[in-house]
Amino acid sequence: MGEKLKLGVLISGGGTNLQAIIDACAASDFPAEIAIVISNKADAYGLERAKAANIPTAVIAHKDYESREDFDSALHDSLTAQGVQLVCLAGFMRILTADFTAQWEGKMINTHPALLPKFGGEGMYGHHVHEAVLAAGETQSGVTIHYVTAGVDEGPIIAQRAVDVLPGDTAESLAARVLAQEHIAYVAAIEKIAREALDE
Repeated sequence: MGEKLKLGVLISGGGTNLQAIIDACAASDFPAEIAIVISNKADAYGLERAKAANIPTAVIAHKDYESREDFDSALHDSLTAQGVQLVCLAGFMRILTADFTAQWEGKMINTHPALLPKFGGEGMYGHHVHEAVLAAGETQSGVTIHYVTAGVDEGPIIAQRAVDVLPGDTAESLAARVLAQEHIAYVAAIEKIAREALDE
């Protein structure tokens, strides 16, 4: 396959979604490739996953910058230097500034472990989401892949996959099933965006 959409993947931790993207990009007919993986934490295991796949990495630690704006500017410069066309937030635990999201609007996606617009917004991260789903007595949860805008979890939805909430579920057991679907949904969303972009 010829031209591929260049991805920049932003991480903060273990990088299981990153691994799913790495595995997908290894297929010759997949229409995207990872140009760089950037972490705001030097000890993020996702960096090891990238290095094992010979993907360029960078650590841009938010603690090294006096303001969120300075940090986001460094992120932007690193992404553009690699020719990134689509930014993928994969467990990146930073709220980005409105200026940064405006610069990448329509070119940055994120994953959220619930069926948005339910259980979205600030404070709805990690197991908090699954605990909220269980507390509300929902019969279904799932994952949403969406474009990133200035409002947290408010961007246009690209894809969703539902997961049944089972009797006796804990936040941990529900999280595990949602994560499995998250990997599938994220890769599918990237493929969809890449094919549409390359067809233009």
